[in-house]
Amino acid sequence: MKTILIVLTVLLSYSTQAQVTPPKKASKIVQVLDSNAFTTTYKLYETQNMWTFIKLNTRNGLMWIVQYSTEDSSRFEVYLNLLPLIEKDKEVNGRFILHPTQNMWNFILLDQVDGKMWQVQWSGERENIGIWPIE
Repeated sequence: MKTILIVLTVLLSYSTQAQVTPPKKASKIVQVLDSNAFTTTYKLYETQNMWTFIKLNTRNGLMWIVQYSTEDSSRFEVYLNLLPLIEKDKEVNGRFILHPTQNMWNFILLDQVDGKMWQVQWSGERENIGIWPIE
């Protein structure tokens, strides 16, 4: 009887240990996704407005405000900034990335190559849209 209890205890400890060990496939999937991060030219960023996204060209920092809607007349895409932030010969996929702030209208744009940053402000009103260097 004592031997049976010992065998059961050993078997249960192995099965418990097997349940705790994470699958190895998950880490491989994450590595594949991470390695593809620099192959994407365009990326969409959510805003806190359910109808509005910011589209970023990750190569040169160009951005657009994208609004979708159930009504054709309310769908649009407009420039947030009209000029690329770097020269053409320095463009590389994944160079620029947007980070949200606590203010729903503002993001921080980061150049991941040289560390420069800009305050990005979007709005439904043209006079409140802009991008300013953070120095």
